[in-house]
Amino acid sequence: MTDRPIPDIIYTKVDEAPQLASASLLPIIRSFAAAAGVSVGVRDISLAGRIIAAFPERLTEAQRQPDDLAELGALVTTPTANVVKLPNISASVPQLLAAVKELQGQGYDLPDYPEDPKTEAEREARRRYDAIKGSAVNPVLREGNSDRRAAVAVKNYAKANPHSMGEWRPDSKTRVSTMSGGDFRSNETSVTLSAAQAGAARIEHVAPDGTVTVLKDKVTYHEGTVVDATFMSVAALRTFLAEQIALSKREGVLFSVHLKATMMKVSDPIIFGHAVRAFLAPVFEAHGPALAAAGADPNAGLGVMLERIAEMPEGKAILAEIEAVMAERPPLYMVNSDKGITNLHVPSDVIIDASIPALIRAGGKGWGPDGKAQDTNCVVPDSSYAAVYDETVAYFKQTGALDPATAGTVQNIGLMAQKAEEYGSHPTTFEIPADGTVRLIAANGDVLHQHKVQKGDIWRAAATRKAPIEDWVRLAISRQKAEGCQAIFWLDATRAHDAQLINYVRPILDAAGVADKFQILAPREATRLSLETIRKGETSIAITGNVLRDYLTDLFPILELGTSAKMLSIVKLMQGGGLFETGAGGSAPKHVQQLMEEGHLRWDSLGEFCALGESLKFQADLSGNEKARVLGRAVDVATQGVLDHDKSPKGRVGQTDNRDSHFYFALYWAQALAAQSEDAALAAHFAPIAKALAENEAKIVAELAADQGKAADLGGYYHTDPAKTAAVMRPSPTFNAIIG
Repeated sequence: MTDRPIPDIIYTKVDEAPQLASASLLPIIRSFAAAAGVSVGVRDISLAGRIIAAFPERLTEAQRQPDDLAELGALVTTPTANVVKLPNISASVPQLLAAVKELQGQGYDLPDYPEDPKTEAEREARRRYDAIKGSAVNPVLREGNSDRRAAVAVKNYAKANPHSMGEWRPDSKTRVSTMSGGDFRSNETSVTLSAAQAGAARIEHVAPDGTVTVLKDKVTYHEGTVVDATFMSVAALRTFLAEQIALSKREGVLFSVHLKATMMKVSDPIIFGHAVRAFLAPVFEAHGPALAAAGADPNAGLGVMLERIAEMPEGKAILAEIEAVMAERPPLYMVNSDKGITNLHVPSDVIIDASIPALIRAGGKGWGPDGKAQDTNCVVPDSSYAAVYDETVAYFKQTGALDPATAGTVQNIGLMAQKAEEYGSHPTTFEIPADGTVRLIAANGDVLHQHKVQKGDIWRAAATRKAPIEDWVRLAISRQKAEGCQAIFWLDATRAHDAQLINYVRPILDAAGVADKFQILAPREATRLSLETIRKGETSIAITGNVLRDYLTDLFPILELGTSAKMLSIVKLMQGGGLFETGAGGSAPKHVQQLMEEGHLRWDSLGEFCALGESLKFQADLSGNEKARVLGRAVDVATQGVLDHDKSPKGRVGQTDNRDSHFYFALYWAQALAAQSEDAALAAHFAPIAKALAENEAKIVAELAADQGKAADLGGYYHTDPAKTAAVMRPSPTFNAIIG
């Protein structure tokens, strides 16, 4: 950690819509918190901030900034950590390239991203950039397991004001398609390490002639760690993709590929690239070497490819061939029909945990190239978790759409601490360079895993440590006791990894005398039971691994609440601190686009409100500062007020937007503090503030709306100008003067 003083609460600077919202909300938070003697500081974990921090020797003193992510990584292992963590970009290569280009244009002397590094300097630059891309933030900060659920106020509002749901019909052609063999699920092996096997392991490739190449050395594992290894056969993947393209054409449905190229930053961009190749197979067969020479890498997506092809001497002819092939293929699921951005344009545009739930909420309909909603073939290559979506689609075909006005809720206890499971596998994922055998060898020489592979196969190892597993089970026991409801461990005894986890779960439940309070079900069966439970208006707790945590805390909130951005997300850090995430929902690039074009920001900060309330109450527990608890309870009242008075942002210019919702949050927060009787000094402090805000409501709202409908200049996208952003996000002089 640096020598900077550590504030009571750290609020993270991130990217895109939530960061723009912070420019409006954070001054309010700091003003109110100061009255209770609570300091609120900021640490920059944005994509641009992480890039700047990675190259200090190339920058001026004024441009340099500390490695805030590393500082936070150390802080979350302490018992006094109190961090409010907003959604950040898990950068794909195209996003990383765009951010670097923007910073270079602002005068930052940063190296280009070396796609094919040849010199030592290029290899070093690539190493630093690769440490930034993908989900570089969450594995560092998540030193605890996840407790995610809909806040009571949010759930009550959703039931009283149900969002629209598409109609599900029994004859819907929408389907979820996944591999039946040759994928990560079918090839997985798993072991729990003994004391003798703990220590520095290595991963090696053995060629048919016996030549050994070390792929990764000194991979440290601890006793009791569950270590998995698996691979995806590229031959099987290619066959599967070709079959699904043909099936989509035959059935007259949209073709879509759903991956997690942001979190699985090595494996999934490769799989995505194979999907692009499969869809444009005739073009690659005819021009493969020329496309490669021009840097038209399918792993980066169709968008980058088209740019590179346009620069080629024979580019016009190839583009014409692409158009001809596209015309013969099934129509693609679209990211933006108006702008012609397809499912295959950018690997990070169609993220499975958000894209499939949104499609399910819409009655199984995706947007086609013609701008119309159509049935869709949702292609999920690896079968590890595809059954969740397949069963959800099958269920709604049978029963019709869920009714948000009467639906219960699915909470989640997620195993994610210390890079648990697949999301920590990036350093041990490899695109295999040649036929042979990959072996993972323990410190004592035991061969833990061994797979026969072919050139181009994707091999990976992942680990889940003992302490996080035990903490996860204890957290589940605590949550079930608090709720007294159905609780399900989503574990499949026929899957290698899950079987090892079950060996941990059962003894802990038995020792606690609560085995009868829990079920252990494979994901497909757990999905069906959970849907049946919430249709009856009841609560279920899904106790899952890391990836299912991510998937389910989008799926169920999108069905129940209309969005996953309104979840209460608490990470109970294993050393006693607290990480308060502001819900799921991504960083909403479309919201930024609308603000820049129309001056309207529809990002909803409800997740930030929920996290703030919990953080303030946690601060009271840490420090004994009861004023912080009063503030936190008043946040809950204010959040309820925003919902009850319908002051959440709407989608169109002229309607309530993010800045309006912040004003009303401040008004209701001040009123709640002025009205409470627990702390007379706080009541006296906030009474005149509440009065001034209420009396100037019309004037403030008019000032906030003055620039709606006009383009907004932020001075950048990934690295905005603070003064310009403040001018856009804090446009009311009256409001600013009242809160200070």
